Amino acid sequence: MILVTGGTGLVGSHLLYHLVQKTKAIRAIYRDHSKIKTVKTVFSYYCEDATDLFNRIEWVACDITNITQLDSAFTGVTHVYHCAAMVSFNPKDYHQLRNTNIEGTANIVNYCISNKVKKLCYVSSIATLGKTNNHTAINENTEWNKDEPHHVYAISKYGADMEVWRATQEGVDVVIIHPGIIIGPGYWNSSSGYIFKKIYNGFSYYTTGKTGYIDVNDLCNVMIKLMVSVSKNEAFIVVNTHLSFKDFSQKIASHLNVKAPNKNVSNKMLNIAWRLDWLASFILRRKRTITKTLAKNLNNDSIYDTSKLLNTIPVKFKPIDVSIAETCQLFLNHLK
Repeated sequence: MILVTGGTGLVGSHLLYHLVQKTKAIRAIYRDHSKIKTVKTVFSYYCEDATDLFNRIEWVACDITNITQLDSAFTGVTHVYHCAAMVSFNPKDYHQLRNTNIEGTANIVNYCISNKVKKLCYVSSIATLGKTNNHTAINENTEWNKDEPHHVYAISKYGADMEVWRATQEGVDVVIIHPGIIIGPGYWNSSSGYIFKKIYNGFSYYTTGKTGYIDVNDLCNVMIKLMVSVSKNEAFIVVNTHLSFKDFSQKIASHLNVKAPNKNVSNKMLNIAWRLDWLASFILRRKRTITKTLAKNLNNDSIYDTSKLLNTIPVKFKPIDVSIAETCQLFLNHLK
């Protein structure tokens, strides 16, 4: 039995679509039953018999922070894909991020150990990798510097990474993936889908910082290949190409046939913006939208080395322009 946590998220839903075509013993965790229908919608993007494939999934209501609920979720499980996570850059969400991403992952690890799970695939993030000082490419061995400022999401995911590495000391084979920004359809109010929605609605601003991107289906294929490979207790960066947000947003705008963001946000403007955002948050008691650490990163270039992955398993990535075009078309279909 294969268990997928975070089954109603962007990665989880696409991973389930790939898995149900290969095996019938699939169990997925969900917290909000209303989100399951989005998974079925994702399936319909790729096949006509979406209902038949979807019905092969055994759904289990479970919160990964609830130990009692995890008991039933792990019954008979041999392999685990841990995709569940909370994403927020708001410092006020720090304790909730720790609870979900670190303590929740610790629970998954403990159950993998006690149930003698054969292999665990964990979806981390490039945010948990260190930075290089000489603008060379970041790889899996680039060490995290605890003395540097990090946003709260990165801190919580790094803590989760440490919990997963603990599993390797307790006899569980592990592969950790560090994906870049994940491009894929279905989740237009969260993940990268929100960027498509914002640009369609007339978002005007862009930054020049560069980072890595990966198609969600390419990511899922990598995860499955690593799980069936001999690789164990290794981490892999999963990035297809690097783009600045300016280039990324212009490509989206072109395929959506809308005006591209045309106002460059300089570092000076970002420094003013995070201070004003902090003040507004303090006075109005609302959530932060831009923090000091996030502002610092928006105009920085981060290049990632994927040679370890490419030398481990056969991988052929979809051109990123095709990924963007396909996601844009599905977004436009969604609006109809």
